[in-house]
Amino acid sequence: MNRREVLKGLGALGGVLLLNENLLAKEQTQKLILIKNAQVFDGVNLLKGAKDVLIENNIIKNVADKIDETTLKDTTIIDAKGKFLMPGLTDAHWHVMFAASELDSVNLPDPGLFYANAINGARDTVMRGFTTVRDMAGAVFGIKTAIDSGIIYGPRIYPSGAFISQTSGHGDFTPVTANTDGCCECSGILERMGEFKVADGVPEVLRAVRQQLKKGASQIKIGVGGGVISAFDPLDSIQFRVDEIKAAVDAASDWGTYVCAHVYDDNGINRALDGGVKSIEHGQLVSEKTVARMAKDKAWLSLQPFEYNEFSPAPKSPKGAILNKAWRNAVKYAKKHNCRFAFGTDCLFNPAQAKGQNFMLCLFASEIGELETLRLATSNNCELFKMSKNRDPYGEHELGRVKNDAYADLILIDGDPLKDIFVLSKYEDTFKVIIKDGVIVKNTLA
Repeated sequence: MNRREVLKGLGALGGVLLLNENLLAKEQTQKLILIKNAQVFDGVNLLKGAKDVLIENNIIKNVADKIDETTLKDTTIIDAKGKFLMPGLTDAHWHVMFAASELDSVNLPDPGLFYANAINGARDTVMRGFTTVRDMAGAVFGIKTAIDSGIIYGPRIYPSGAFISQTSGHGDFTPVTANTDGCCECSGILERMGEFKVADGVPEVLRAVRQQLKKGASQIKIGVGGGVISAFDPLDSIQFRVDEIKAAVDAASDWGTYVCAHVYDDNGINRALDGGVKSIEHGQLVSEKTVARMAKDKAWLSLQPFEYNEFSPAPKSPKGAILNKAWRNAVKYAKKHNCRFAFGTDCLFNPAQAKGQNFMLCLFASEIGELETLRLATSNNCELFKMSKNRDPYGEHELGRVKNDAYADLILIDGDPLKDIFVLSKYEDTFKVIIKDGVIVKNTLA
């Protein structure tokens, strides 16, 4: 990484902090927002006729045919003029810490650029209209606190904390020559930074899970199968014994939440289900028989549309090629057997791919249609997020809906994604207003 790239990253951090002055000023003065004459998709259905939507602080107070603005004081009024209003988008498998960085930024002597990229990436995420993400690995707790406190821009975050892996598993990035006595100096840099955690045996798994819960994890993520970016584990390998998986599930259950498992194929998925896992992350190589079992066990299939396109070129690894377009079969099986499935992207260590977050969502429309795709990325994903129960950091109000008493996370779009889903992928031009937690973060209509 050259000096120009380092300065660019630090400049981005300064830009975010400068923008924050305007954000805080808005938060101090902005109490009421009235959006008038909008075509409203409420997260489930398209409402009939034009609607007005009133926001008070960070909550939607009223959705009605007509709201009398003359009765409102100190109100920001946005005339939608028939534009399309919908809930903010959600991503059920995002990586706040990794999406905006190349892998080599992790290996710098000081991790400052890595964190600066994450902060800038969080801002970019919400500017793409993604107002909530379920973070599936990373020491994201500080950034989450900064976002929730209004210090920086970014989406709501459901954090998993460190990704928990066995030795030789998907989260073990130590070289094969490393000492295996567990000393900190010999652990991988990502583990030392709190992004991953290697654990072997029930006691170590319990400790690792409890550490993440202590830090504020909404759910726990473990590795039960091989991965693409990890060097030493074959894609078909099964990771963690059933007793280790059950230990993770028990520890999470004691805190009222659940466990997610990184895994692609039947053998690993069934191992995860045997241990009580409720969210299968990836699963592109799943068979119809196993999907039927998932539906019976009330487990979710958290899918990412991995296939080669302008944002995701063909990987050099043969492991990556195996997954190309395999997600489409998984969707068909899930629809047939009424297995709940979620949308995510899993962009990491590839900033160019992260810019295609919206495009990846649009790919689902070719399998399930435009309406179901919008539901998938709004109210449907939020049903999965609710599985965090008492660990849900945003459980006080509803997410993914445009309705009374829901959180005010909204996008106003010039175009109709129910007719052309790809207006979502042209977000820089088509997203005219973005509101997150009742704060206008973008408004080109003013």
